[in-house]
Amino acid sequence: MERNELYPVFLKVSNLNVLIVGGGNVGLEKLTFLLKSSPKAQVQMVAPEFLPDTLELAEKHNVETTKDVYVKKYLEGKHMVIACTDKPEVNEQVYHDCRRQSKLVNVADNPPFCDFYMGGIVTKGNVKVAISTNGKSPTTAKRLRQFFEDVLPENIDDLVNNLNEYRKTLKGDFEQKVEALNEFTKGLVNKKD
Repeated sequence: MERNELYPVFLKVSNLNVLIVGGGNVGLEKLTFLLKSSPKAQVQMVAPEFLPDTLELAEKHNVETTKDVYVKKYLEGKHMVIACTDKPEVNEQVYHDCRRQSKLVNVADNPPFCDFYMGGIVTKGNVKVAISTNGKSPTTAKRLRQFFEDVLPENIDDLVNNLNEYRKTLKGDFEQKVEALNEFTKGLVNKKD
């Protein structure tokens, strides 16, 4: 059985510079999901044409849109890049340019040309759950996202905030605090008789 060896991280994309190469439906989808999770993301999009919906969303979130064909100068100052044009040769050029410059890159629908995947995300206040299928099945990730949206209670954020306040009152070293919080939260996973 193949293992998913991806290492999950949560990026503060409001502190990073993101480039999206492509202005079609996939570009709109990538921008929409990025901004849904991180409304203050720092994004520039480059494409010869943009969908009206993309321009409208970009304007709402201060996303810079540049009407141009991709050239590697657009990678300057960028930390991560998403390539989603309808031209495979352009997407692959973006990938190779990023690899030469040690920039993280995702080529939509082309797992071998991805340093990262944009998985399913569930957000309830401060709680965020990310779902990965190792690039194999976005549909499964979508169904799992829907499942977790239904299962996680709406008031989970109250628990997080209350535990944060409780944690502030604890004395002792890190291990003692972890022990106290584990004791306090064990009812979350223990089966009810």
